[in-house]
Formats: sequence, C-alpha cells, structure tokens
Amino acid sequence: MAVIGRMNSLQVVKHTDFGLYLDGGADGEILLPKRYIPKDTPSEVEDWLNVFIYLDSDDKLIATTETPKVQVGQFASLKVVDINRVGLFLDWGLPKDLLLPHSEEKRPLQVGDYCVVYVFLDKRSKRITATARLDRYLDTVPATYVAGQEVDLLVAESTDMGFKAIINGKHWGLIHKNELFKFVRSGMQEKGFIKEVRADGKISLSLQAVGQEAASSLGEQILAKLRDHDGVLPLNDKSSPEAISALFRVSKGNFKKAIGGLYKQGRIVIHEDRIELSAK
Repeated sequence: MAVIGRMNSLQVVKHTDFGLYLDGGADGEILLPKRYIPKDTPSEVEDWLNVFIYLDSDDKLIATTETPKVQVGQFASLKVVDINRVGLFLDWGLPKDLLLPHSEEKRPLQVGDYCVVYVFLDKRSKRITATARLDRYLDTVPATYVAGQEVDLLVAESTDMGFKAIINGKHWGLIHKNELFKFVRSGMQEKGFIKEVRADGKISLSLQAVGQEAASSLGEQILAKLRDHDGVLPLNDKSSPEAISALFRVSKGNFKKAIGGLYKQGRIVIHEDRIELSAK
C-alpha cells in the first residue's frame, strides 16, 4: 500500500505512451507521468522507483520523482501563492499547490507571505493538508535533551521574550532575546544548542555552543584574533552586542565569559576601550 504524502519505493508494473504504472498495493496502479520518468534511471517492468505520492487536481493518486519541500508529518516554512474562499495555497515545489484551509490559519496572511506549517493527511478527504496551528503536533513525547546538545531548529514565530523555534520537529523551544546575536526571522532553519530544560518542561535555546567547552573554544578564537591584530582588539566587556557579533558571531554574554576567563588566566589585559595580549 502506497503512503500518501511521503516518498515511496514502488515497482514498475506497466509501460504506456504517457507514463509508467506503479504497483500501489491496495491502492491499485498509480501513474507516474512521462515527464517525471528519470532519463538516467532504469525503469523497466519490475524495476523499483523512489517516488512521492499525492492527489492530482482530479483527486486521483499520482506519482512524481520530484521531491517536495515538505512531506506529511513534517514542518516547513512555505510561501502563500494564492488565496480563495476555500483557503490559502502554498508553494511546496509541486504543480498542485498545498492547501492551508482558512480554519487552519493562525493569523491573517497575504499572497507573498511565508508561513510555518505542519503537513498532515486529512482522514476524511485523504487530501494532503497544511495547518498553521502547530501546538497539537508538538511536545507530544517527553523531551530527553541535555544541556549543550546540538539540535536542528526551525524558527517559527517572534514573541515578547524572543523567538519560538521547533526543535528536531518534535518540541517547542525559546531563543531568548539575549541569545539573538545575529538576524533571525520566522522560517529560518538553524543549528542550535539546548541551553536548559526547565523543571516545567520548557526549553531554552542558544544559537551558539554552551558550557565550559564552548567558552574555552571561544577563548582560543579570541587569542588567535588578537595575535592576528598585533595583540590588540578594540573590544571589551562594555562593547556593544553588534560589535562583538560582527567579529566573533557570538552573544555579548558569551564573549564576556570568555574574556573574563582569559583575564583570570593572565592571558589578556582588559582596558577601557580594548583588550590586549598579556606581556607575560
């Protein structure tokens, strides 16, 4: 049985002038139109092809060798390309746009806007559908992250405290404002790090490595940069976050910890307008 909305490995059962028919098991034969038959891949009867299965404009199962931007069970940021009384239509990389029903909107959107959505298979219509109401699909399993763990993030929305982000497609997390050392917007995909898993289950995130190992690594970067600039850098613990980020791509807090550690080790001297390599 073919899985709608996902990539499938299906066997070729028949050739026609307009394409190939693939064995969809209980769903019967599924057409792979001629324009999607890979030229450099064998496609004889009994060959297996990796295809994506969805419904065409006549609501019939159809196969494509193209890979969409998102599959059923996944989150993605997609562009609104059309709106009508039924809902919004999103560009997901296939000829037939993806429907986001008005009932699944979280905020008003216009053509050209991007929206973070979850893609599911509507049980009644069997149609692949998007929703912007993400909460019901997140935090459904216990979080087992540890501080310092590297994770994949999809930035979803801004809040008064920072940006909410989806962690590994499973949980909500928050990048606090003091961790935003670079430009961030909804829809961006970033590598991040677990900063803290609180007792109430809420997860704090960082866009840079955390802990003593991260501080040591940053300290070595600072020392290397000092050596490259004749032992002097026009930064200190009072420098702006923007100036620090421009040179090291880290937050001011992490920079202060790193130079504080170097100072205690006697490796640098901190002045009112600069840091210098120690003469020791």
